Amino acid sequence: MKDKISYGIVVLFAFVLGGLAMYYFSSMHRVTVVENHDGTKTELVNTCKSCNSTVIMENGSLAASVEKVYDSVVLIRNYKNDKLSGSGSGFIYKTDDKYAYIMTNHHVVSGGNKWSIVTTKDDEIYGNVLGSDEYLDLAVIKVDKKSYMNAVTMVPSDKKVSLGDTVFAIGSPVGYEYRNTVTNGIVSGVNRLVEVSVKSTGSSLFGGTTSDWVMEVIQTNAAVNPGNSGGPLFNSSGEVIGVISMKLVESSIEGMGFAIPIDYAMSHIESLEKGEKIERPLLGISMMNVTDSYALWQNRITLPENVTEGVVVVETSDGAAKSDLKKGDVIVELNGSKVKNSAYLKYLLYKYNAGDTVKVTYNRDGKIATTSIKLTKNTNS
Repeated sequence: MKDKISYGIVVLFAFVLGGLAMYYFSSMHRVTVVENHDGTKTELVNTCKSCNSTVIMENGSLAASVEKVYDSVVLIRNYKNDKLSGSGSGFIYKTDDKYAYIMTNHHVVSGGNKWSIVTTKDDEIYGNVLGSDEYLDLAVIKVDKKSYMNAVTMVPSDKKVSLGDTVFAIGSPVGYEYRNTVTNGIVSGVNRLVEVSVKSTGSSLFGGTTSDWVMEVIQTNAAVNPGNSGGPLFNSSGEVIGVISMKLVESSIEGMGFAIPIDYAMSHIESLEKGEKIERPLLGISMMNVTDSYALWQNRITLPENVTEGVVVVETSDGAAKSDLKKGDVIVELNGSKVKNSAYLKYLLYKYNAGDTVKVTYNRDGKIATTSIKLTKNTNS
């Protein structure tokens, strides 16, 4: 009987000791593996190379991608005469030994004379705007680099952005209190043409009463709000595919945000870094939209009743003065692309350079004709 009791005590002791050993070794090491949307797996923690325990987190989690880029996104505060006039977001797209370079929107920095950058570590750094352009709605800020500041990775130019792709945004909606908020969604549309007003004041491109520019953008249903402007839109791998620029704000609309494609932004970044003014071509006309009834009446211009879209020529100069265009003609196409109004005309025109020749299709008294115009340099656009 005594031998049986002793044997039982030994077995119990061995069982307890084994359990403690298993707990000890498992607590020394936990490898966390995240399965990404693209099917790859990312290992987040590895503290013991001799162990191989694995925990699979939520399938399709964006946690690894967010962690990779989180410190690259900043809050931007815009001050005018030491008074806070607005805020937005930005992201570090390049660094060197001394500086970090931040991309954001023009409307985030416009009107200010001092800009502070708040990092994820709550450091506040004052930066300089190197260059900015209202039509691109892009700006570059340079700041002294902190050790944890790393540049994001841009999506490769040969990697297509497709409808339904998973995306996420990081930014500071409302301001400091909700800085570096993460939201996610999908690509809802590509190559969207959205009319905006670049001459309006404040933090919204939709602040003006008349659209004067068309932006080609990526549409997303990821939640973006005032303060997200200038922040990055990432794919599921944490590569930047766009710069958040705006959203549609109406009581009947939900989940329609827009981002400037990153390849378009990067094609102009060198000029912005140098502070160079973006030169745009001049067609050589003063114009108004066919819907500007009162202005047309003031200029004694009468249009056919069936003309509902296009740009009305009021006066010609430069290259247009040497063409067949005259007062009252309605421009309906530029190099074969439809011209709905002056915003679309600028959008199409600014794809060309001074010295290029374009074909203009116009309506004169109900008859369609074409003429060629050599574009000239316009430094005041």
